[in-house]
Amino acid sequence: MTAAADSDLQSALRGRGIVVTRPAHQAEALCQLLEAAGACALRFPVIEIQPAKNPSALQVQLQRLSAYDTAIFISANAVEQTFALLPPQNWPAQVKIAAVGSATARRLEEHGLVVTSCPASGFSSEALLALPEFQQLQGRRILILRGEGGREQLRDALVARGAQVDYLELYRRVTASSDPAPLLTQWQAGAIDAVLLTSAEGLRSLQAIIGTLGMQLLRSTCMVVAHARIRDLAKSLGHSGAVVVAADATDAAMLEALRQHFS
Repeated sequence: MTAAADSDLQSALRGRGIVVTRPAHQAEALCQLLEAAGACALRFPVIEIQPAKNPSALQVQLQRLSAYDTAIFISANAVEQTFALLPPQNWPAQVKIAAVGSATARRLEEHGLVVTSCPASGFSSEALLALPEFQQLQGRRILILRGEGGREQLRDALVARGAQVDYLELYRRVTASSDPAPLLTQWQAGAIDAVLLTSAEGLRSLQAIIGTLGMQLLRSTCMVVAHARIRDLAKSLGHSGAVVVAADATDAAMLEALRQHFS
């Protein structure tokens, strides 16, 4: 970030209370960037990442990796859970690796693996599907590594283009046990200016945690979200405040959305 951009960010965010809802193990870098800009980062994880219930079955499936042409990692959590079960050096060299987003690609590279496909921007299933190598897939075998559940669009599109697609669901997302009382106190005192959300599931978990009073406060608070699906869900839940859609879920994109909104 240039000195001018850093100054603009500080001018926009100084003294503002920003709720960061990422899982605890993924929130600290963004919180530190917010605090460096003079904001008050309120750490409030709404989702916890837990291992799958049957890791031995996952290990059996991972031993069959060489049967696939391409493995698509949906998230950095999928990367971590995979290599908790499989040493990276055992990855079959002939299996190409794709990542939906830059953070996922970075974690794969930190494990010493080569990512052959990753969108340059957007960081979504739609952006991955737009890449040339995912257009003609007749006879290709693809493994999607992800958490339990989630959207089916990626698999459906790959199958429609001729691929055989399997899932490897490596972790579970559960609603976090965060105590809402301190957050609600700050909210009622007018100390919260924006809430950051990176998934529709995160918004639903936030709703479950903060209850009726919290939702009344949330509806009039600015939300910065990672994609339009979260905005649409927020509107369906009666949100009347500003909803700013960031370019993607990265820290840089969320900060830029905040800067633009508060400048």
